[in-house]
Amino acid sequence: MDFDLSWVLWGLPIAFVLGWLASRLDLRQMRIENRQAPKAYFRGLNFLLNEQQDQAIDAFIEAVQNDPDTSELHFALGNLFRRRGEYERAVRVHEHLLSRGDLSRADRHRAQHALALDFLKAGLLDRAEEALRKLEGTAFEGQALLALLAIYERSRDWPQASEIAQKLEASGQGSFGGRQAHYLCEQATSAPPAQAEQLLRQAMELARGAARPGIDLAALQRRAGDAGTAFRTLSTIAHSAPAAIPLMAKPLTEAAMASGEQAEALKILHGSYELAPSLDVLEGIVALEPDATAAREWYVKHLEREPSLVAATKWLAGEKLEHEQFHPFVQSALDHAVKPLTRYRCAACGFEAKQHFWQCPGCQAWDSYPARRVEEL
Repeated sequence: MDFDLSWVLWGLPIAFVLGWLASRLDLRQMRIENRQAPKAYFRGLNFLLNEQQDQAIDAFIEAVQNDPDTSELHFALGNLFRRRGEYERAVRVHEHLLSRGDLSRADRHRAQHALALDFLKAGLLDRAEEALRKLEGTAFEGQALLALLAIYERSRDWPQASEIAQKLEASGQGSFGGRQAHYLCEQATSAPPAQAEQLLRQAMELARGAARPGIDLAALQRRAGDAGTAFRTLSTIAHSAPAAIPLMAKPLTEAAMASGEQAEALKILHGSYELAPSLDVLEGIVALEPDATAAREWYVKHLEREPSLVAATKWLAGEKLEHEQFHPFVQSALDHAVKPLTRYRCAACGFEAKQHFWQCPGCQAWDSYPARRVEEL
């Protein structure tokens, strides 16, 4: 059969036209898809700015479906789920990102950090710890260490918390000597006396300006029956941390009375009171004052310097009223009224408590409770 060259000549233009049409159709489809994805994305942003999170999530899901390889949309969607408290869905989004083989190293670390936050917010501390440990050596290492520190503090795993604090300090994240001293004090609360004393002395060396190790050590010495040593320990702390004298006023008074050091204790308390009048220091002075009349006059002296309902109530408790039969009712009402004024208040979150805390039970901040009562703030 003879080959007809005319078919080749006709076929080349036809093939070119068909190829051109196919490419135009592909480009058109690509433009449609590219227009749809940004449209859904910007619609989601608009909903997000207007605090319409449900509609924003729907828009982002649509954008992800149109372009499943867009990692930024996945991150936005996962963050939205976490903010709404839908932690399971946030975990699925970030785990899907981590399963992708084409994800860059930086985005993989970012997804790992986001996954750790999902577990942390959900209260899954063991899984959060595992996820955070994988961020060592990444750009998120500092944030991961801080999150691990919070986990170990919440779980009261003080040795692990101390290890993380050392890493943070070594990486230039700040000074954690005070916190590590607190960790040692916390361990001392459940340790045998000999080990507890060793831990407390180690804490005193680690944070020389901190009051807690010395106060706890004096309490340990008092329990052992050594009031004299306890008084000397508190005297040393009173000179190195004078702002904490209101906290140690009561144990200082008790140790002084048990060891016969009333005069020295009064000297310490008088000096502190002259610099900064305090209700707790006032109570220590009243308890140590040998003359009962002079002791009661201290309440009046305090009222001359500070308008204190607490001091007025204590002074009135020892006075005889004209209508004596009504005194118990008046005193009871005053005692009830001053109770909120004798609490301690966290400077970080405002949580109030009857006793002083070294770590706030509300916000977990350390050393956030001033040494003064609410009325004195």
